[in-house]
Amino acid sequence: MEIKELIKAAKEASARSYSPYSKYRVGAALLTMDGKIYTGANIENAAFPAGMCAERVALFDAIKNGDNKFEALVIYAEGVNFPFPCGICRQVISEFTRDIKIIIARSEDEYVIKNISELLPDSFEFTI
Repeated sequence: MEIKELIKAAKEASARSYSPYSKYRVGAALLTMDGKIYTGANIENAAFPAGMCAERVALFDAIKNGDNKFEALVIYAEGVNFPFPCGICRQVISEFTRDIKIIIARSEDEYVIKNISELLPDSFEFTI
């Protein structure tokens, strides 16, 4: 799958964002190793910690549906700055993969590509 197709899917998801407080509409598109795409949009709440970021919505949907092998994740939002994932999202992503390609886009032509290991070096790992 081409990067621009994934960015387009994330952009379409951002249109379904519920963001009445920040007005910052974020969409995500998660590509599995077998070619499925899961999308998500950020969902805000007046009790601010109760909201959810777009990338976690997409990731949790994939996990709920039994998919846990991921190739790429696009995070899309229009604006001056690139929509890098928050710290919580970085930790959640690293729980499921250390090899995923993260595409951070503010348009179909303006994006940067990182690996989750670059965005969250030395992530917390729980071992018993």
